[in-house]
Amino acid sequence: MFNETFKLSNGLEIPKLGLGTWLLDDAQTAQAVRDAVAIGYRHIDTAQAYMNEAGVGEGIRSCGVAREELFITTKVAAEAKTYDAVTQSIDESLAKMGLDYIDLLIIHSPQPWKEFREENRYFEENKEVWTAMEDAYKAGKAKAIGLSNFLQDDIENILSSCEIKPMVNQILAHVSNTPFELIEFCQKHDILVEAYSPIAHGAVLDHAEAKVIADKYGVSVAQLCLRYDIQLGLVVIPKTANPDHMRNNAELDFTISDEDMETLKNVEHIENYGEHSFFPVFGGKIK
Repeated sequence: MFNETFKLSNGLEIPKLGLGTWLLDDAQTAQAVRDAVAIGYRHIDTAQAYMNEAGVGEGIRSCGVAREELFITTKVAAEAKTYDAVTQSIDESLAKMGLDYIDLLIIHSPQPWKEFREENRYFEENKEVWTAMEDAYKAGKAKAIGLSNFLQDDIENILSSCEIKPMVNQILAHVSNTPFELIEFCQKHDILVEAYSPIAHGAVLDHAEAKVIADKYGVSVAQLCLRYDIQLGLVVIPKTANPDHMRNNAELDFTISDEDMETLKNVEHIENYGEHSFFPVFGGKIK
């Protein structure tokens, strides 16, 4: 699995499987990066908002693998909506991680988190944000640039005036909650879709239909969910600090049949993400 990649629109290859680091502190993150790299991972995902970029940097320096063999993603703070704020966010990320460049740099959200999916869409501000992203790309601070949590009209807004097209849109996408129209729109415009929370923070693990299909292939529900997203053409970045889970998440050497993919596309929608429900991306608001 570790050798499998997708190709971005600029020719850069991105591993299909990465390690997510959301909700891990610096110390946990550094160890998770070391463990993941030892197992075979080469793709690590973080963000300014996670407050663990320093941990990612420490993990990179101490993992025993050359920097250029790793694919590192981070995200500009959702609240940075001016050219200068974005430039500062990017420079802070590089400094915290101790890196000369980021492989993939993403705008974390089209709106500040406290206004996520509310009336103010920040269309003009996001055009300014994207200009700063393009300039970081031209300056060699990032090898690829993209978006996260952008809806179709958010993306169309960027495409209407950009010089360099977004290469990625990282979104919530998993069995029981797959935004097919948005995925199709992105793929039509040569924007690779990345799936965060591909196992729905565990909310899908007790899903009866998913369990039946997972049993059929002799795999866990988590493995089934990761394979499902990959077969849809999506990068997956499951978050874990547990080396055993890292290994299991990489054991995806099976193929889901077309019939079972159709079943999984239509399973009952998950409404409750448990303890994570208050986060805006899961339908709640930051409290």
